[in-house]
Amino acid sequence: MPRIWCVRAEYGRFTEQFVKGGYAAIGWIDDNSLAQITSKEELVPLYKAAYPNDKSNIVIGQQVGQISRFLLEMKAGDYIITPAMDSQNLHYGVVGEDPSYYYQSEEDECPFRHRRRVVWSQNTLIRQEFSVPFQNTIKASLTVFEISHQQEFMEAIGASHSKPKPNAAVEADKMILNRIYSVLLPEEFELLVDRLLVTIGFEEIGRTKKSWDGGVDVFGTLNVHDVAEIKIFVQVKCYNPDAKVSAKTVKELRSAIPHGAQGAFFTTAHYDKKAAEIAKDPNFSHIGLIDGKRLVELLTFFWEDMIRDDKDEAMQAIKLKLGFTKGLVLN
Repeated sequence: MPRIWCVRAEYGRFTEQFVKGGYAAIGWIDDNSLAQITSKEELVPLYKAAYPNDKSNIVIGQQVGQISRFLLEMKAGDYIITPAMDSQNLHYGVVGEDPSYYYQSEEDECPFRHRRRVVWSQNTLIRQEFSVPFQNTIKASLTVFEISHQQEFMEAIGASHSKPKPNAAVEADKMILNRIYSVLLPEEFELLVDRLLVTIGFEEIGRTKKSWDGGVDVFGTLNVHDVAEIKIFVQVKCYNPDAKVSAKTVKELRSAIPHGAQGAFFTTAHYDKKAAEIAKDPNFSHIGLIDGKRLVELLTFFWEDMIRDDKDEAMQAIKLKLGFTKGLVLN
């Protein structure tokens, strides 16, 4: 199976240039072509000469490692992902035939000189549609890194040769969602999401009065160690797991989010395509869409902390537990 790489375009600033120009690119050691480099060790003196103020061997090793991955480890047929400016759309393409590396000697719209030819797809992927582990990988702070979730990516682009998985994990998720849907009243599902948000780290959690909620069921604040603070306004819908949340419903939530805040939508169901487009519209407040699959992933990840010293009747009613494989199962 081909390897999957992420190459950032300076937080999406040059993603358009990557796609239009048919390449992915990095900076570092801009004054020299690296076409003759055959080993990581050869890059070290070149990097030190270009960045004499970098004294830390850890920093030097990390930066040289990224250059080496881009220059030496990527091969023809590997895939490259690069996030767009909005960070939700992911562009992807295939590394061109070797030698795909070239040095851009003249200035153009992108300042990064070291490039690999890439055949970019006309389609994009939505980050929210991937699993939580995959999304966490994309958040890595490096510029060039490998993504370990090959099978998930290949299935997302329709290139997997394996049969679709109506497998045990998919069936287990559906059983859990059906349990939640059949056992919990709407207000009890709100309590479950409330507990999940608190466990994630949100504070000042509150629930709105139905007469004036304007599409908002729960609200709270996430303070990330005083580095950043996020106000979030959440809508919660406990639907049949086979149902779809409409674009109109997501749009109603968007209209209820105050300026400077963000939104989130939690459901046991799915979202239709237009709902996803509305949620990621860069001209409005960001709305995180948590569908049934993502909900089970989050509950699985935080379950042990959610049930610690728990006396919540809603939590007890759905009767779930972590199995031996650290996945949620019916109790």
